[in-house]
Amino acid sequence: MPLPETPTRSPAPLTETRSPTPLLFRRHSSREIRNIASVSSSILPAFGTVMGEGSVKLKRFVIAPYDRRYRLWQTFLVVLVVYSAWASPFELAFKKAATGGLLPVDLVVDAFFAIDIILTFFVAYLDKSTYLLVEEHKKIAFRYVTHLWFPMDVASTLPFQTINRIVTGKMNRGPVFGFLNLLRLWRLRRVSEFFSRLEKDTRFSYFWTRYCKLICVTLFSVHSAGCFYFWLATRYHNSEDTWIGKNIPDFKTKSIWQGYTYSMYWSITTLTTVGYGDLYAVNTEEKIFTIFYMLLNIGLTAYFIGNMTNLIVHHAVRTFAMRDAINQILRYASKNRLPEGLKEQMLAHLTLKFKTTELQQEQVLEDLPKAIRSSISQQLFRTTLQNTYLFKGVPEDFIVQLVSEIKAEYFPPNVDIIIQNEIPTDFYIIVSGAMDVVTYKNGTEQFLSKLGSQEMFGEIGVMFNIPQPFTVRSKRLSQVVRISHHHFKQLVQPLKEDGQIILSNFLQHLKGLKKEELAEMPVISEFLDDLNSEEATVIEAGTEDHAGQVQQENIIPTAPALSKTLPTRVIIHGYHPDGTSNERGKLIHLPDSVEHLLSIAERKFGKRGTTIVMADGSQMEDLAALRESDRLYIF
Repeated sequence: MPLPETPTRSPAPLTETRSPTPLLFRRHSSREIRNIASVSSSILPAFGTVMGEGSVKLKRFVIAPYDRRYRLWQTFLVVLVVYSAWASPFELAFKKAATGGLLPVDLVVDAFFAIDIILTFFVAYLDKSTYLLVEEHKKIAFRYVTHLWFPMDVASTLPFQTINRIVTGKMNRGPVFGFLNLLRLWRLRRVSEFFSRLEKDTRFSYFWTRYCKLICVTLFSVHSAGCFYFWLATRYHNSEDTWIGKNIPDFKTKSIWQGYTYSMYWSITTLTTVGYGDLYAVNTEEKIFTIFYMLLNIGLTAYFIGNMTNLIVHHAVRTFAMRDAINQILRYASKNRLPEGLKEQMLAHLTLKFKTTELQQEQVLEDLPKAIRSSISQQLFRTTLQNTYLFKGVPEDFIVQLVSEIKAEYFPPNVDIIIQNEIPTDFYIIVSGAMDVVTYKNGTEQFLSKLGSQEMFGEIGVMFNIPQPFTVRSKRLSQVVRISHHHFKQLVQPLKEDGQIILSNFLQHLKGLKKEELAEMPVISEFLDDLNSEEATVIEAGTEDHAGQVQQENIIPTAPALSKTLPTRVIIHGYHPDGTSNERGKLIHLPDSVEHLLSIAERKFGKRGTTIVMADGSQMEDLAALRESDRLYIF
């Protein structure tokens, strides 16, 4: 049905040129185009074209060039073109067929092409300068009549032999009408356009479409050459002094199909350069024709072999690329004397990369608009993110923004994804598969835990901005999504409430870690001890005075924290840098005020300080000027 019109918008004037794009969804005359990829690439809207509902409908008695029914009509004509391509050379060589049983068929075929000529006066065309559809009847007719196509279409459709018989009352079998019938070969352009559309249509195999096209070109060449060679024999003054007269005396009176069989036999043996020698050129005209035909065969053979080679190589190019990459890795590992285990990991990762090329999100979606990439990522990974502990309870808008920035990756078994003590840049969520968390102590590998679907790893190093505490290794074929620390920080910065939720989830996760894991992370253990002591202080206070509120805020020190991904961390000492105390410094998150900083120092060192100086002895003036890992001395 037609698309609904908006009441507030008036329909477009009749003289307005239409943009072709809205018509892709038009159903009044063209119904629905189910496969957009099959639409001709030449039908493009102009930049800046306003495409409203008023431009959806075409004028009356105007056909859209991509109308589904018009496309079916064009496909039907291709079948008739195949008949014309066979009949035209055949009727030139065998005059009996042209005036006998094939004559009614020719008239019916010509009638269909005459109808197509009439329809062409009603088919809108694309203006190459504006890329807009022109639907004015006068312009359509003027363009068609003044174009070469119109006289050629008419000449290839007129039944000259029938017209001559009506005018003269006699059936003329002269060679003139045979050559006029060859004008029907003009219709072969439709076959070329048909194969071009099929090659662009993803519903059909490109290999088999191209292969069928090559077969058709070869058969047409063989058929045309054989028919023309037989025609040379029929018009020669001495029939016995011809290539076929040497083998079949009085061949002109024999069966049409016997002569056609001999012609095809000669043409095929000549094309394939077999040449048994039983049929060969006798007179000068035949020899000249054979020379040109064999020269044509050289080009035709090169065309056929070149295309087939290209098709085969196209299917094998990925295999060649994989083999070359594997050989390069083997040579690299051999020259640098890499361990066997590391070489196997390299080969496994490379092999998996080639096997999952079509599934890699970055490569498949690289050329798509960001909105489409985001929608696909949400469809694939939104549920995984929502079920991950870090993002539970986070608003939907945050998940939508985060999922558009993630990257999907595959890892084969026994590959280290995160290495202990490496610089943290990303953290990962497991979509499918399993991971082992291991640590190295005194050169010995120790297993800590196992991670499964919808679990995270690498986030502790990212959140605390410390070297990765563990090595994470794939246990079997696994798919993970990678979240960049940089993108995560940019996303969380303006969202304080979401940062509070994420931080709360993160702290709860830290409290639930195993003792074996916490033992490998002294910084995290000290952080949790400080957090527990702050909570205990608030509970013991039992009041809601101003000081109590300040302490309560510091229980979640990263609340102002995750707005910057992590709070600024500083090291505080209970003595001046010129002193001689050996007391170790304490790593803390920088609070919001000097008073709060002094309160934290009092709890850490057991005494109340009044002065805060930097490592160089200068007095600290503004907390905002401090940087990560600065040392403060309180006395």
